[in-house]
Amino acid sequence: MDYTARESFPHGEVPAVGVLVVNLGTPDAPDTPSLRRYLRQFLSDPRVIELPKLQWLPILNLFVLTTRPKKSAHAYQVVWTDEGSPLLSITRRQARGISEILAREVGTPTHVEAGMTYGEPSVGTALRTLREKGCGRILILPMYPQYSGTTVGSVYDTVARELTTWRVVPEHRFIQTYHDEPGYVGALAASIRDAWRDGEPEKLLFSFHGIPKRYFEGGDPYHCLCHKTARLVAEELGLADDRWVLAFQSLFGKEEWLKPYTADTVTAMAKSGVESLDVICPGFSADCLETIEEINVQNREFFEDNGGKRFRYIPALNDRPDHLRFLADLVERHLQGWVASPTEYDRDGAEDEARASKERANRLGERKPRADGGFGG
Repeated sequence: MDYTARESFPHGEVPAVGVLVVNLGTPDAPDTPSLRRYLRQFLSDPRVIELPKLQWLPILNLFVLTTRPKKSAHAYQVVWTDEGSPLLSITRRQARGISEILAREVGTPTHVEAGMTYGEPSVGTALRTLREKGCGRILILPMYPQYSGTTVGSVYDTVARELTTWRVVPEHRFIQTYHDEPGYVGALAASIRDAWRDGEPEKLLFSFHGIPKRYFEGGDPYHCLCHKTARLVAEELGLADDRWVLAFQSLFGKEEWLKPYTADTVTAMAKSGVESLDVICPGFSADCLETIEEINVQNREFFEDNGGKRFRYIPALNDRPDHLRFLADLVERHLQGWVASPTEYDRDGAEDEARASKERANRLGERKPRADGGFGG
């Protein structure tokens, strides 16, 4: 196997730390060919579809990829912006926001890059960019508040596959979950309070992306983490138990997924006489197809077509200042021992050491190797 590395060992470079911000990914364009490429990569991930390849790949290639890309392309056209996919543009803004805070609060050179598990910019591309910037230590931040093997586990696999091709593997750390972090819960509660300045609804629905029930039964903790997040936010808001509901959305395939299903829940509430409903999706750190089109378009129609009067989608935390503040705090906490504050970091000393290292390397390069393996003048 050929291992990749920078052209030469980086003598004369001040050591830097990298932060990799990872989200799911997006097609290159809202058209059928792009969706086919994207879905092939996404649905070929064994973390996402836990079926034997001999059983799943014929279904994927003969049925799913011949029908779903066209339908998905139409949905993406609804949410596409001048910046491209909302998920990608928001994730990039989040990375920039985190970087700006770290630049003020961390003295050690620190670089932040955004990468996608599927599509571009890929995790591999982002990691190689951090390597070129001299990051010998890298923190991976999956932008999934609640751990699931289908998401965070897949990020780990993707990072690991890339690093197995590197000659020099960087020291790295991995944030697994932040579903109950006070800063995250507080930002969610604040976003709901902001929406409620125009009046509170009868019901608040927490809608999380679903996973197959058998994944949960096989040990995936996602279901429990979602419930804890919703409970903590409801407690922060002081909501009575009968004011809020939790459900799971974005079903795929014919097997049973985590219940109750969002579409069924929204429809049932409307039919039961609930006239006003707010929906928030705490499992999505950035708005995307599943929130903008599935929740705010499809589920809005389900609610209104069955008697509901007022449906309001509360946006994801995106690049809200309190969300960026929390994410930066989370990153800084996990960078402890790797970075120093601006007042503690000896920039001049680091630059002097880098110059001295380069000079030593240059002198060593001028010496000729002896037959015994040593060096002579």
